[in-house]
Amino acid sequence: MAADHPTLPPVRLPSDAELARDALAAPLLAHAVRLARWAGPATRVGAGGELADEQLPEAVEVLGLTDEEDAELLAGDAWRLAVDTGLVDIEDAEHDDTPGRAAPGGNLAVVTGGSPQDVLALWLDGFDAVFADAVVPVVDDLEEMLDEDGAVDFASLDWDPEAEAEFLEGVLGNLYLLTVSEGGPGEGPVPLPALAASMVVPDDMGEPTDDVLERVSDAMMRLDEQFRLLEPIGLVAYRPVDEALMAEEGEEPAPPVDEEDVTRYGMVRLTPLGLYGVRARMLEAGVDAPAVGDLAGKGADVLLDGIIGYPEAAARAETTAWLAGREPVAAARELLAAARGTDPASPLRRLHCQQALSLVGPEAEPAVREVLDDAQLGGLARVWLAERGAADVPAPPESMIFWLAIDTIAAQLDADGDLAEVQELVEGLTGRHSGFFDAAWRVEHPATAEVLEAMGRLHRDKGAAKEARKAAFKARSRTGGRSAGA
Repeated sequence: MAADHPTLPPVRLPSDAELARDALAAPLLAHAVRLARWAGPATRVGAGGELADEQLPEAVEVLGLTDEEDAELLAGDAWRLAVDTGLVDIEDAEHDDTPGRAAPGGNLAVVTGGSPQDVLALWLDGFDAVFADAVVPVVDDLEEMLDEDGAVDFASLDWDPEAEAEFLEGVLGNLYLLTVSEGGPGEGPVPLPALAASMVVPDDMGEPTDDVLERVSDAMMRLDEQFRLLEPIGLVAYRPVDEALMAEEGEEPAPPVDEEDVTRYGMVRLTPLGLYGVRARMLEAGVDAPAVGDLAGKGADVLLDGIIGYPEAAARAETTAWLAGREPVAAARELLAAARGTDPASPLRRLHCQQALSLVGPEAEPAVREVLDDAQLGGLARVWLAERGAADVPAPPESMIFWLAIDTIAAQLDADGDLAEVQELVEGLTGRHSGFFDAAWRVEHPATAEVLEAMGRLHRDKGAAKEARKAAFKARSRTGGRSAGA
């Protein structure tokens, strides 16, 4: 049977050009770009590159934020991002008692003259900078946190930067998985309590303890702060926790009571740009995070193996991308050649080959007819031709009928599809062919014994199930007990 494919489901992303437009439209990066264009010889900065206090009112005016309550804070955040991403260059002061100066940085040219990939690289730098800010604890009274040298004493905060970063990475990873998984919320938002619980509550825990619930509440409040920071860079769309629900100091917020109430505790979703950004971090960390279109330039063998484990819609989209621009007959020949084999994954390859050929359309017929006499592909070819009402389709020999039956069930079992559908397939085959098991155990297919054993488990007729088990025993005896793929 087929080998496991321990990958995340593939994500469907917009084009790089669309993502780059989203990146430049992200409020924080757009503000950073505007300040970079404003920066010049007269722009004064502090020792750490931060915008000097006397410059903040002008920066606020440049950004059009004069009516915002936290205008200077927003301008300071945008300036810091401009510096962190190279949109602004800082010239150190000549003397300790004089301020430094700023000037437009080299990366500013990327905004207007760079490729979409260049823009996305710039945005990823911005995402990294905001992520780093998001894992720093909020300090209510900075003065109390300063040590004797005037530096912030983070040790007194009981703060583990690596653990905090790992936690936020895990949250974004869970949000990514929920978004790309079949049956997940898709483009819909995820309640913040559920996201926090996914990181705190053990999988095998029944009713959460008070201690666990308190940790979930703490995680929610921290995530609320972090998502507020991550939204302006375009990573997430976030509905914050309703401030009316915030607990007084020393109190725990009441748990949500219904679905409508849950939304007041925060709702978050990754934007398409956010999916791109989280996937980029996963890839950098060595996580296998495929995207639809990754296989478009590969060979048919890579395609058919690569989509094993993909949800049906994603496999179809990937195959459509692979077929685009290929000549139909040549593509069909390549797919059929890649479908051959007796290795454990071969039944699923043939199933995906048949599905791919359905997307090629009738133009594939010449290539399909070429394999009518092929022991492994002849049955598949006849089914494909019959489904399209093709004329002059030769009847298959009995050996091909039974080989195709074993191969089809093996593929369905490996696909982890609907068990009821596989059960119907099994019972339909045995119902149409009298003496099915007498012939099936002789089939020269590496998965014969395993398929017959599965049929013995799935068949609801006790007599047929017993026949299947006896046939499986005969098949194993004939092959000396070798399993599929041995």
